[in-house]
Amino acid sequence: MTEQQTIDISKVGGIVDKWERNPHFLIEMLQDTQEEYRYLPKEVLKELSNQIQTPLTQIFHIATFFKGLSLEPRGEHLIQVCMGTACHVEGAPKIIDQFQRELDVKVGHTTKDFKYSLEAVRCLGCCGLAAVVTVGSELHGQITASKVSKLLKKYS
Repeated sequence: MTEQQTIDISKVGGIVDKWERNPHFLIEMLQDTQEEYRYLPKEVLKELSNQIQTPLTQIFHIATFFKGLSLEPRGEHLIQVCMGTACHVEGAPKIIDQFQRELDVKVGHTTKDFKYSLEAVRCLGCCGLAAVVTVGSELHGQITASKVSKLLKKYS
């Protein structure tokens, strides 16, 4: 997906129907929207606002409050590198550096081809497996900088 592509807002109806058009489920609708589009496109949020009759400002407030939601396009594969104490001790800063070099992307950004987004996170709660990296919903433990290339090949 590139930023120049037109966003298909027709999928919004299915998302709001799933939650019975109930604005109390706005967070769930935003999560489903992000899963569908890999981020929260502005035109989709406007349509969501219209369909559930909720002010767009309220939707943006929630969308910008939660770190798990993004108003910027994310890559097909979200890479999260744990920077908690155990992972830091086991080389997380070097792992981040290696991902940045291999993907030519800075932390918090997405590759030009929208294949990968790279994030540093505080703790993934798997200290016994340090250093830990997730790619999408898959967790990888005991990662080192030298294992980054092999890990990326799995998602090429």
